[in-house]
Amino acid sequence: MIEFFDYQHLLCATDGFSAASLIGKGSHGSVYKAILKDNTVVAVKKPLQTNDYSKLENEARVLWSLRQTPLVVNFLGTSLDSANNKLLVMEFMPNGSLHDLLLAPVTWPKRLQIITQIARAVEFLHQANPLVIHRDIKAENILFDSNWNLKLADFGLAVSPSELRSYAGQPAGTIGYLDPCYTTPSKLSTKSDVFSFGVVVLEVISGRKAMDISKSPASIVEWARPLIERRNFDGIYDGRIALPEYLAGRMRKAVELAGRCVCVEQGKRPSMGEILEAMEMETSCCCIERFKFFQNRVWSGLAVVVGMRRRRRRLKMEANLKWCSSRQGAPNC
Repeated sequence: MIEFFDYQHLLCATDGFSAASLIGKGSHGSVYKAILKDNTVVAVKKPLQTNDYSKLENEARVLWSLRQTPLVVNFLGTSLDSANNKLLVMEFMPNGSLHDLLLAPVTWPKRLQIITQIARAVEFLHQANPLVIHRDIKAENILFDSNWNLKLADFGLAVSPSELRSYAGQPAGTIGYLDPCYTTPSKLSTKSDVFSFGVVVLEVISGRKAMDISKSPASIVEWARPLIERRNFDGIYDGRIALPEYLAGRMRKAVELAGRCVCVEQGKRPSMGEILEAMEMETSCCCIERFKFFQNRVWSGLAVVVGMRRRRRRLKMEANLKWCSSRQGAPNC
């Protein structure tokens, strides 16, 4: 149920939208942490320019069209400021973004889980009625709630194909994640989101940013493509943390999948449905492989223990025989 929030209450809850309450800032708006009178914590989004509320209007409309899901940040309601301009009130996501998380090493099983969750969220948009193309899938727009559940955020650029006929704007998105085939509005498709998803997967696996001007090439896609073509997967894996043996095959397939997603030709990219099916299969296989890996280690350890015990018994018997041989004729021998 979408709620209308009193602007004066939000003004108090954000300490007058102070810098101390600011928790995020993007190209379309600023996000503030608000503590309501009942101690509920929410996020309030307002545009950067007071004369441009189109992105917020669009975000509210798209979120309103989507059924409630744990895959997308919850849209709680709206408010109107003193000039009758709209603000959005959203679910507060206390554990930050994927971009923040990747600043430190992340365990490999967690990375595989993250990739699968992102695929599930994007597939949800592509299966919605009407279908939604996000257009700005990136690490900063993937957030974590208090239980570390992953959710897609920032729908300011999102559109549905039915709107494209009347849409006359320029292609939009974030450099580094933007589909190179998306040069005109008519070239936009779900495969544009697939490209952006592939970039995020490469970020998750490598720990490298989508665009990093301190590196050459700066683009993660241009850096990863030749490595994938040469099947140099070790050159892509995040070197800050060792890749477990039981996960090597799974991560290799994830890299290959990312390579298909960032293919220059849109037609050769997989759909999000295909991607999700592949990732869920890899995640389940990962659990099986992990069980087998540790089961083999347990059996190997038991075999070593049994072998050592047998060897000790044999040595003891040999020692007893030698002792008896040295005391032939004694009553106890």
